[in-house]
Amino acid sequence: MRTTSRIFVTSAALATAILLVGCKQPNTGATDPNTTSATDAKSGTEQVVDEHSYSQPNDVKTTHISMDLKVDPEAKVISGTATLTLDWINKNLKELLLDSRALTIEKIEGEKDGKWTELKFSQAANDDILGSKLTIETPDQPGKVKITYKTSPDASGLQWLTKEMTEGKKVPFMFSQSQQIHARSWVPLQDTPSVRFTYDAHVTAPKDMMVLMSADNDPKAARDGDYSFKMEQPIPSYLLAIAAGDLVFQSTGARSGVWAEPAMAPKAAKEFEDTEKMIDAASALYGPYRWDRYDILVLPPSFPYGGMENPRLTFATPTVITGDKSLVALVAHELAHSWSGNLVTFSSPKDAWLNEGFTTYVQSRITEALYGKEMKDMENIIDREEVAQEYKIIKPEMQRLALKPDDLKNPDDSSSATVYAKGAWFLQFLEERFGRETFDAYLKGYFDHFAFQSISTKQMLDYMKANLIDKYPGKVTMAEVNEWVYEPGIPKDAPKTVSAKFDAVDKARTAFIANGTLPAKAETDKWITQEWSYFLDKLPTKLSVEQMTALDNAFKLTGTPNGEIAMRWYPLAVRSGYTAANAELAKFTERVGRRKLIMPIYNELVKTPEGLTLAKEIFAKAKPSYHPITTGSVQKAIDNAGK
Repeated sequence: MRTTSRIFVTSAALATAILLVGCKQPNTGATDPNTTSATDAKSGTEQVVDEHSYSQPNDVKTTHISMDLKVDPEAKVISGTATLTLDWINKNLKELLLDSRALTIEKIEGEKDGKWTELKFSQAANDDILGSKLTIETPDQPGKVKITYKTSPDASGLQWLTKEMTEGKKVPFMFSQSQQIHARSWVPLQDTPSVRFTYDAHVTAPKDMMVLMSADNDPKAARDGDYSFKMEQPIPSYLLAIAAGDLVFQSTGARSGVWAEPAMAPKAAKEFEDTEKMIDAASALYGPYRWDRYDILVLPPSFPYGGMENPRLTFATPTVITGDKSLVALVAHELAHSWSGNLVTFSSPKDAWLNEGFTTYVQSRITEALYGKEMKDMENIIDREEVAQEYKIIKPEMQRLALKPDDLKNPDDSSSATVYAKGAWFLQFLEERFGRETFDAYLKGYFDHFAFQSISTKQMLDYMKANLIDKYPGKVTMAEVNEWVYEPGIPKDAPKTVSAKFDAVDKARTAFIANGTLPAKAETDKWITQEWSYFLDKLPTKLSVEQMTALDNAFKLTGTPNGEIAMRWYPLAVRSGYTAANAELAKFTERVGRRKLIMPIYNELVKTPEGLTLAKEIFAKAKPSYHPITTGSVQKAIDNAGK
């Protein structure tokens, strides 16, 4: 996913060097100093404990889910059955615990020796973060459990858009967002990444709605309201995905294509036309693509994230479609998850960096292979500047790659700078020390060794110690590794990156700040999104209205269709008292629901009484089209105003 965090930094001037938060003495042992797992007394093997799930995957695991569902856009519910095939590990267990959130459970049945019988069950009171524990009495340990249920119209993992909220304005739109623990709001299941399962589904919907899932979507499927799907590779629950709407397909290659509303499909296919080349580049580095097809579903602007790596069907925000491919790194990122995340998965949200840090590193390698080292370097610098900014405001305990139990109360609240940028930075450190050839071979072996498994940080480090650190002595010590993984901040010997293009941007910015000299238009006409982002990121926290006016008149920043520029320009406008941008700021924030792009704006607005008033006005208009995850973030910012 890009991006997961609910911690949003402002676009104030960034520190010129990475802020190093006082690190403790690093651990020198090879064992995990964090208590993130239990040990089985009989076998001595590690048992992962996921504090964000009620289920008991060390005692019983789901191996397959069969769903028979009906999509009802009028009622804004999904209803039907989910049949879980179970592997009972603990032969003495007499109950099955599942995760649910705001689900209405109508009936539960168990199958034993071909016979179905009704089972007793109870749902605990709702927890704001974890939802409701669903307890099913299973004295005979049935091989299958069938649950008849329906979702709530306010399910946290589903967004329902009326036809008026879509681009075509003809057909309603529905899509899921299961990560981190929102799958439980539309399917009762073991909602933990430590459990992987295959699935099949039969889904009915109104005939004008095309239904897709993170499964074997057929580009030639008839739109008839009756659809069937299979996912034959085992996946964790957060990769369970569904969408329905006025969707058409446009090919970008032999095994790739774009699904989107009819007006968006040609633009999206053009923007993502390099997808097949990205698959080839990643496969050359890290082994074969193991998910058959790689399609992209372009969602409405209300999608709360940049992208979601649902296997076979990446969900993507339209805000990355700029016409110049400057933001296609998002596709590289979501594709990279096909190895790091989807193939080798973190076993609990405390180890989210195993997904996002590895993926951000792989993304940079795909970007370099297709678009050159300069593009990769610019993106690395922007990511590392995000670390500097975010580490000014978050607690040291959230700056560790591997978190301790109870550090992460809500798995949606992890630090994006840590799990994405610091994680990738660590791998770049290893690449530099061991050499690219050696590290590439190691990483390819890592993906092969743990393919289709969910692992902890300790498992990853045990493998690294045996297959990299000890194999090539004198390059890196485990003390250095543990400082990166278990201590806050960034180690002092972290590799540095420079960019000639950013050096030119620095000169242009310095001249503007010093004497008001605007960058030459002939120069800025060649700038891509990364250069504009870097120019704006390192401006002073506030500018005068005259300076803002000069920039706006010259470069038409107010009203920009580019979300990366907007998320930097509008907060700067708010801080600088540049009210001329308010009207376009409001339009942008009402139209776009991607949290990364709009939360910096809301976070600045709520700091003053007049800004808070505007924020409330915008939110009142936008709320019906925002995803529940976005709604929660904005409401929290408004509620906390002045605290």
